[in-house]
Amino acid sequence: MIIAVDGPAGSGKSTISKLVAKELGMIHLDTGAMYRLFTLKLLKEKVSFEDKGKINELLENLDINIENDRFFLDGKDVSEEIRKSEVSENVSEVSAIKEVREEMINLQRKFSSSKDVILDGRDIGTVVFPNADIKIFLVADPKERAERRYKEVIGKGGKASFQEIYESIVNRDRLDTVREISPLKKAEDGIEVDTTGKTIEEVKNMILSIYKTKSNIC
Repeated sequence: MIIAVDGPAGSGKSTISKLVAKELGMIHLDTGAMYRLFTLKLLKEKVSFEDKGKINELLENLDINIENDRFFLDGKDVSEEIRKSEVSENVSEVSAIKEVREEMINLQRKFSSSKDVILDGRDIGTVVFPNADIKIFLVADPKERAERRYKEVIGKGGKASFQEIYESIVNRDRLDTVREISPLKKAEDGIEVDTTGKTIEEVKNMILSIYKTKSNIC
C-alpha cells in the first residue's frame, strides 16, 4: 500500500506521517529531506544552481542514505544540518530543477517498490505516485506553520526569528505553487486535512480514520 501525504512547508507532513507509519507498521519516507540533502550538497560544493553540468555530475555520484529517520550525506549524519535556514531558503529553488526532480522521483519510486510506505512531500499524490491508494493533502494557516517551526528550532536550542521564518514559509509557498515542474497542489482525488488549531494526536487520528474508511476496515 502507498499512502501519499502532501502539503506546504510546516503543515506537519513528516511528523504526522512518521506517527501514522508507526501505528500501521509501515515504512516512512520523508521525500523533502532528500531534496534538502542534495541542496546541502550543492551549498557545500559551492555549485551554482544554474550549472547543470556540475549538478548532473553530482546527481550521478550522489551518496545519500536514510536510516531510522536519520539522514546521511557522503556517509555523515547531517540530520540537523539539513534543517538549517540556509538549506530551507534554497531547497525550493533546487527542487524546481528538472534534473534534480527526475532523479529524486526515481529514487523515491525505487525505495517504495513492493513495500507498504507512507511518503510525504509536495508532489507525491500528483506526480510520484498518482495511483497511490490514499492521498492526503495537509494544510494549515501560514502563521501557525511559522509558529510550529519557530518552537521547533528554539526547542532544539537554536536561535530563530519568528518573522524571518514566517516570511520564508510564505516565500516557499509561492515558489512551490508556481514552479513549472511538479507544483504543489492537491490531487483531484486527494483528501484535504486542515491541521490549523489541531494537536498532532488529533491529526494522526483523522488520517487513521481516513485509512480505515479507504481500506474498509471496521
